[in-house]
Amino acid sequence: MELILAVVIALVVAVAVTSGLVISGRKKKQLPPSTTPTITAPPAEPHVGDEAETPREEPRRTVEEVGLPTAEEAVETPAAVEDPVVVTPEDVVTAPEIEVPEPTAGRLVRLRARLARSQNSLGKGLLTLLSREHLDEDTWEEIEETLLTADVGVAPTQELVERLRERVKVLGTRTPEELRGLLREELITLLGDYDRTVHTESPEDVPGVVMVVGVNGTGKTTTTGKLARVLVADGKSVVLGAADTFRAAAADQLQTWGERVGARTIRGPEAGDPASIAYDAVKEGIAEKADVVLIDTAGRLHTKTGLMDELGKVKRVVEKHGPLDEILLVLDATTGQNGLIQARVFAEVVDITGIVLTKLDGTAKGGIVVAVQRELGVPVKLVGLGEGPDDLAPFEPAAFVDALIGD
Repeated sequence: MELILAVVIALVVAVAVTSGLVISGRKKKQLPPSTTPTITAPPAEPHVGDEAETPREEPRRTVEEVGLPTAEEAVETPAAVEDPVVVTPEDVVTAPEIEVPEPTAGRLVRLRARLARSQNSLGKGLLTLLSREHLDEDTWEEIEETLLTADVGVAPTQELVERLRERVKVLGTRTPEELRGLLREELITLLGDYDRTVHTESPEDVPGVVMVVGVNGTGKTTTTGKLARVLVADGKSVVLGAADTFRAAAADQLQTWGERVGARTIRGPEAGDPASIAYDAVKEGIAEKADVVLIDTAGRLHTKTGLMDELGKVKRVVEKHGPLDEILLVLDATTGQNGLIQARVFAEVVDITGIVLTKLDGTAKGGIVVAVQRELGVPVKLVGLGEGPDDLAPFEPAAFVDALIGD
């Protein structure tokens, strides 16, 4: 028993010694105080707010003391923008205002004063000569020369002089009123009895198609735009085809005219195929159920063959949709006999159905109206009497003659 007790005590002593050695070893492995890094946590900031644990060092300042606007001031006075964006009128893109063209009925009467100023020498010259007491051969020759100078043409001049001589001989005594009436009747007869309507009637599903031809420089594209105004003024809807692809800005010019009256312009690339554009214009006119399609064509006269090929192709392509109702030839009235030469060339290329005389107010050679009708056998349907948008008027023989000879 004593032996067992001694063994237990020895084991306890051994365990105690061993534990002390382990603890001592661990202490030797620790870093000395001088080299041990010290990590110090930053002091916590006091919570600031309505629920702060630490009281504020300074009392809360009011809105007025800080200088901030009150809620009412913030609503009434919006915050200023450092760099405001300034929008000028040029930056605002607005749709063009649609204009209402003047009625076409009686336009030539309203423009009579312009026509009378340019044609005054012709009418007054004839009346002065016819008022002479003795109408001898020299006087009749002067009358004939006056008519020829006004570009009436040789054959129409001879016809007019012969009829005047016969009627004056029968009339005997001649008062100024009788002479004026006589001359008026004969000039109206000389202008001929033509159908001067611009025809645009076609089957229900196809719009009327009008092709405008002429030499560049005669005002062809401008005339096409003005003709659109004439048709719109008569209550028709119009689609424009910009088939003059060889003159710079022709399509832009035509589109500007169209936008002013709400007419859509069909155009293509510069130097594109005119026939293709004409075809698309008629196709669009059918889709929109438009009343009329106006096609502006190129006016090159470098060779008759090239012109014939181009206009002939446009005509054939357009007629795939339906017949052409009108082919209008635009002539510059100031060119006189040169205009007749141009008219002959175009008449050989396409079947001209009517003539548009531009700048008639700028020439004293109003006889070109008679001459070109005799040359082509087709009527003058429209005349241009100024630069204004509504200065294109349906031609009325009586109003034209009244402007020539005055009241």
